[in-house]
Amino acid sequence: MAFTKATYDYLDSGGLINWQLTAKTSAFTAVSGEGYLVDTSSAAITVTLPTSPSAGDEIIIVDYASNAGTNNITIDPGSLNLRGATTDLVLDNDNKTARLLYSGATKGWLVTTEAGAGAAAAAAEVTVDYLVVAGGGSGGTSGGRGGGGGAGGYRTSYNDGTVPALSLPTSSLYTVTVGAGGSAVATNETDGNNGQNSVFASITATGGGGGGGYSRAGKAGGSGGGGSWANGAAGGSGGDSGYTPVEGYDGGTGGDSGYGAGGGGGAGATGSDGSSSDGGNGGNGLSNTILNSTNAATASVGEVSGSNVFYAGGGGGGATGTGGNGGLGGASDGTSGAISANATANTGGGSGGAGNSGTGSGGSGVVILRYPNSFTLAKGSGIIESSGSPFTEGSDKVSVFTGGSGTISFT
Repeated sequence: MAFTKATYDYLDSGGLINWQLTAKTSAFTAVSGEGYLVDTSSAAITVTLPTSPSAGDEIIIVDYASNAGTNNITIDPGSLNLRGATTDLVLDNDNKTARLLYSGATKGWLVTTEAGAGAAAAAAEVTVDYLVVAGGGSGGTSGGRGGGGGAGGYRTSYNDGTVPALSLPTSSLYTVTVGAGGSAVATNETDGNNGQNSVFASITATGGGGGGGYSRAGKAGGSGGGGSWANGAAGGSGGDSGYTPVEGYDGGTGGDSGYGAGGGGGAGATGSDGSSSDGGNGGNGLSNTILNSTNAATASVGEVSGSNVFYAGGGGGGATGTGGNGGLGGASDGTSGAISANATANTGGGSGGAGNSGTGSGGSGVVILRYPNSFTLAKGSGIIESSGSPFTEGSDKVSVFTGGSGTISFT
């Protein structure tokens, strides 16, 4: 017969824990200051953590039936952080115990994992460098000429010098999402469409801004879309999501009383302004060596130029004269009347602006992860991994994701 009376115990830190001695056999929401026996003999169980904890609150979860290796115990932090990210902690070995301490909003719940009835042992961590590029925006259309699409937001830790790699517990699942490019525009005097965000764990790159249609400004995004030709329409703002370094740059301004639209912003430069007849060039993207040029070509990601691989270029502005060039990083050129080409997939490039006919789509994004080759990455359903991935470069593995959304884990 199960015990129903709660008992109290002091933790090493001096806090009081109220043990609930009736084993939990189904999903439940934990309460701060309590310890739980979780019985997964029949099925896996999810434990949801409190929504409004205070710093110093503690909770303990125990694998009561020694069966977590078969039916896992998932600890869900909800909208709060757990070890600095809103990802679940999964107890997937028998006899595991998780002791959780709420440290505040920045890191959220901190965890010490114990094996069996013995001493505490921290979960293994893997150091992961990342390149996360969002989908690029599509160009706009206009009776004159439309603005170029802005590049997808660009975020990286690899050889950046200012942003550290992520240190991730191997006991958790991490979200990967590859953002689609902004959809093509088929009708005249229409703004381009923004690209979709890309995500890895706590890192989000913002979709690129669509180019402006007739007499309208470009849209804001990871990089901003170019402004339309009429009345000097402004370029959309880029890199405005509060990240340091910025994700990208502003789009160019349309020609004042002229027929050249602004180019879309890129990860490395602002889009050029349109002139009286010619479209502005898209801003160049950035080169990154997280994946070498040979493997990037195999994976069909980025724009390979010699030994460099560029990502997130801005689309060229449309014009009555000469359309602007797309920036390095998969962008397409602006046109004079004809439909602009699609930006290259898995680059985050923006598509060029055009006249009456329509524009191509923005380039889809990409997520690239680099980690020591002593670890193995497992992906769930819904994520598309490139040909050849994971690659081996030096003492590291490099996993390349080119579409979809789902979760990954490291062992």
